[in-house]
Amino acid sequence: MNHIPAFVESIQSVANLNIVTFHANKHLLKMMSLDLSAEIQMGTQVLLTCKPTNIAIAKNISGELSYSNQLEVTILSINEGELLTVLALKCDEFILESIITRDSHKRMKLQKNDTVIALIKSSDLSIEKIL
Repeated sequence: MNHIPAFVESIQSVANLNIVTFHANKHLLKMMSLDLSAEIQMGTQVLLTCKPTNIAIAKNISGELSYSNQLEVTILSINEGELLTVLALKCDEFILESIITRDSHKRMKLQKNDTVIALIKSSDLSIEKIL
């Protein structure tokens, strides 16, 4: 699992649907959530998480994307298996892990030290714990 320390920047709510914006260093991240805990308020420090399989990778993209969370990252390492490739990604002082298909890795010609965009849907980001 990936771990991103962050602070709650804002909360938008309609009925039991919430869009929570977090400040993680210089990055703003958004999370879609149902039934948000009352403990989560503006300024609360949290540890965010998402599965490595929920982080898509983009290279040389142009145009608009619906992904709320787009982080410029550097590929630290590539561990290529028979079907899947595990990428270690550096974003400021935290490390993320993305698992993509080996075919995507080859098609995109990803290499160590490449700068790419890590894409995380707001529905794939969650709060692991309150700090």
